[in-house]
Amino acid sequence: MKKITLAASLGVILIAAPLVAQAIKIGNTNAPVDVDADRIEVEDRADRATFAGNVRVRQEGLALNAQRLTVAYNKVNGGSPQIDRLEAIGDVHVTREADSARGDVAIYDLNRKLITMIGGVELQQNGNTVHGGRLVIDLNSGRSVIDGSSVGGGTSTSSSGRVTGHFTVPQRQP
Repeated sequence: MKKITLAASLGVILIAAPLVAQAIKIGNTNAPVDVDADRIEVEDRADRATFAGNVRVRQEGLALNAQRLTVAYNKVNGGSPQIDRLEAIGDVHVTREADSARGDVAIYDLNRKLITMIGGVELQQNGNTVHGGRLVIDLNSGRSVIDGSSVGGGTSTSSSGRVTGHFTVPQRQP
């Protein structure tokens, strides 16, 4: 496996930190980012970079794993790339300590500040678990919505296509 260490210039971690903003505590997003994958392909004329094969992104205790990560960017006035959109595909899993978010696909639209996870979405935090087909996080409003069905007719891990949850109840003294 080739190890590719990137500074924040590509901003790859941008998908991991906000993706779990509602479900997982985030740390220092200015910390260095380490990415390793089996392959990286940069299509400079298409303003796109793709990491493929066992992609692992790490930043100060925050981790993103996926089979593929595509970074769409543009070069403003010929300067440094500015990220427009990030897509993680294939068993996307984001963790920080004991908290996690999982789905088949995760898309982060930086311009609209929307994060969408699709397909078998599962959020786990402090012993609580929520399953659904699609999760949308609006970073402008801080609102998160989990639907039972994915776009395109897929369903959640529940056979009913509904949102399901398991929540722990604090033990109270009588």
